Amino acid sequence: MKVNLTLISTLIFSFGVFAQKKELKSIQKLVDATSYSAALASLEEVSPLMETAEPKYTAHYHYLLGVSKQATKQFEAALADYNLVSEIERNNKSKKYTTLVDAGKAQFTNELVNHAIELNSQEKFSEASDALYLAYTLDEENNADYLYFAASSAVNALVYDKAMKYYQALKSMNYTGISTKHYATEVATGEEIEIDAATAKIYAKSKEFTNIREEETESRLPEIVKNIALIHLNQGNNDKAMAAVKDARKLSPKDIGLILTEADLYIKLGDQARFASLMQEAIEQDPNNAILYYNLGVVNANEGNRDAAIDYYKKSIELDSSYEASYLNVASVILEGESAIVDEMNSLGTSNADNRKYDLLKAKREGLFLDAVPYLEQLISINPKSVEALTTLKNIYGTIDDTAKYKQYRDMLDSL
Repeated sequence: MKVNLTLISTLIFSFGVFAQKKELKSIQKLVDATSYSAALASLEEVSPLMETAEPKYTAHYHYLLGVSKQATKQFEAALADYNLVSEIERNNKSKKYTTLVDAGKAQFTNELVNHAIELNSQEKFSEASDALYLAYTLDEENNADYLYFAASSAVNALVYDKAMKYYQALKSMNYTGISTKHYATEVATGEEIEIDAATAKIYAKSKEFTNIREEETESRLPEIVKNIALIHLNQGNNDKAMAAVKDARKLSPKDIGLILTEADLYIKLGDQARFASLMQEAIEQDPNNAILYYNLGVVNANEGNRDAAIDYYKKSIELDSSYEASYLNVASVILEGESAIVDEMNSLGTSNADNRKYDLLKAKREGLFLDAVPYLEQLISINPKSVEALTTLKNIYGTIDDTAKYKQYRDMLDSL
């Protein structure tokens, strides 16, 4: 009996195509109904059928896989399937599912970023970094911000090699992250709010809003360079750390952020003289910055220059009366003089001359205490829960036998 093998083969092929098409149609319905777990299970079952499928069916298959994996937060695997869709259709001069993938790219990016935010909130910093990096790769030209945040998350995860790679990439592309923000003041309340550019144009024609303004954000480059330097420091590469900062300063010699970064490196390396010199340079750029004067106070205090330290702390307070650390430190430097007075008092004998000298030293010691008190009490008015200030005040008033004040600060301490 003669068998028509060609006919049988055609029938088998037709049946296979029919089965592929039928299964994909069923799975498409599951995806449309957002039954993604069921869709993934079905896609796994029909996987053998796809081995001999036509390109249009394999493209559909991988598209459904991508959509289902994306919905179940398997983002990296989803992207791999989307890339396969593009490759298959490019080779076959088709764009049906590629068009759908491209149309969903913005949503895919948003889902990745939101997923990364959630991971960061759970302190899963390494996974968050990977998600943000993936978001960056989707559109490297426009998504450099996500590479910056990926590097930050990698630092939080203590994955320094990955962070260094990302920061170096940002530095090489001269990324600054500078953006323009828009603001408007509501006439009725006088409250300034942040708005987008389109809304700013609308509000500019409205009588309900005034003072429409825009403002550029600060450059992120100093922070990037600083983190590159700090990673080098963490890895014991001090020369590379300093080189990273100096290279950046050649580009922006007056950038106060970079000046402070270099100063910070010198303080970590124990070179307080160079640190102080750079802080003076920073003050020339920003003469009203209280923290700069505070830092100079710290350096001078560490070097034993008490008078200079006190002057810098006072200047810091003058510029920012709410900066707590300056109050505490100026009081601390003032009170450092007590130990020398006490040593001298303890060295005295019992003669009349020594007794008279003792009384003078006691008065000098009490005067020192009273010089420090106004700074400590001002700090308490800013922060009533400052344990350091309360404890010092309690001890001062106990020493000078001011019982009322001693009890006042003792009770405040006990209530904390």
